Amino acid sequence: MVRTALQDPTPLLPAASAILNAMPHPVIMIDRDMRIEYVNDSAEHFFAASAAVLLGHPLSDLVAFGSPVLALVGQVIEHGVSVNEYGVEIGTAKAGDRAVDIQVTPVNEYPGRVLLILQVRTMAHKMDRQLTHRSAARSVTGMAAILAHEIKNPLSGIRGAAQLLELNASSDDRTLTRLICDETDRICKLVDRMEVFSDERPVPREPVNIHIVLGHVKQLAVSGFGKDIKFHEEYDPSLPPVLGNKDQLIQVMLNLVKNAVEAIGGPQGEIILTTAYRPGVRLSMPGSRDRVSLPLEICVIDDGPGVSPDLLPHLFDPFVTTKASGTGLGLALVAKIIGDHGGIVECESQPRRTVFRVLLPMHTGDATTHSKDY
Repeated sequence: MVRTALQDPTPLLPAASAILNAMPHPVIMIDRDMRIEYVNDSAEHFFAASAAVLLGHPLSDLVAFGSPVLALVGQVIEHGVSVNEYGVEIGTAKAGDRAVDIQVTPVNEYPGRVLLILQVRTMAHKMDRQLTHRSAARSVTGMAAILAHEIKNPLSGIRGAAQLLELNASSDDRTLTRLICDETDRICKLVDRMEVFSDERPVPREPVNIHIVLGHVKQLAVSGFGKDIKFHEEYDPSLPPVLGNKDQLIQVMLNLVKNAVEAIGGPQGEIILTTAYRPGVRLSMPGSRDRVSLPLEICVIDDGPGVSPDLLPHLFDPFVTTKASGTGLGLALVAKIIGDHGGIVECESQPRRTVFRVLLPMHTGDATTHSKDY
């Protein structure tokens, strides 16, 4: 079906429409009055509205007031010269705010009309930022090694001295010596947690069925910390295994699910666990021309209030947390483990929908090895 309101005697050919509908990016044709004359399938999905609803409406009805998209389209209509803009925040009524790269170009075959192409930056942005998350994890690794040697030993001496003082102290002073012991124990526990980051020993790996991992994590959640939360599963049953460490992957998914439960903060929440095969996702590795395929996508989606936009870029940095009693190491550990597995982890968030997405390489062994973990 050709989605067009063009009155031109040479409308879009079915083949042209089919090609545009196959594009993964939203494509919109706009007339000189800034009204929409054509949308492809991706544009319908992007704006969460059908072509029947979009065609004939002003572009200003779809984007936020004062959006730079309107100015760019008007500029091209006026001057007839293509423009590109990168990293533009575009707000839509139904889909919320998203960062996109924009290309606007005149359509010579249809005078006065321009083509608006939007490229959602979410995936490309993940690829760029995965190195930042790994660097953050490495910074914690170095810090943990220093803390283990330079802090734990003096803390043991402080605790020992406090215990000796407690033997001859008055009842009031014993309260203070007990406070010293409790605080040194608390700091030692924090350092113990950070020592996980400094463990660089090779981890045994094998083909792991990620659905077994998710099933185990869900069972732990519904039996304990997430017993009042509704869980839904949307899995691709043909997903190939990942070459990884099952225990570490359980720890990653358990951290993400527990984080989602705590973000919901009440018994009326819902968490969706999804898996999918995304063959087009590839990652450029630093210092190499090789591109690693990351086709295995695992998502943990919650309907909590969302993550603050100010916090979102730093969510996987160490010591970043919104919890009163949190240490801010849980998501940093997730980033480290996923990075060690050759993957990336990112977060997208808006009110009532926060998505933690893990992308991992699949195991490339023979068919016999593939079935090992099933």
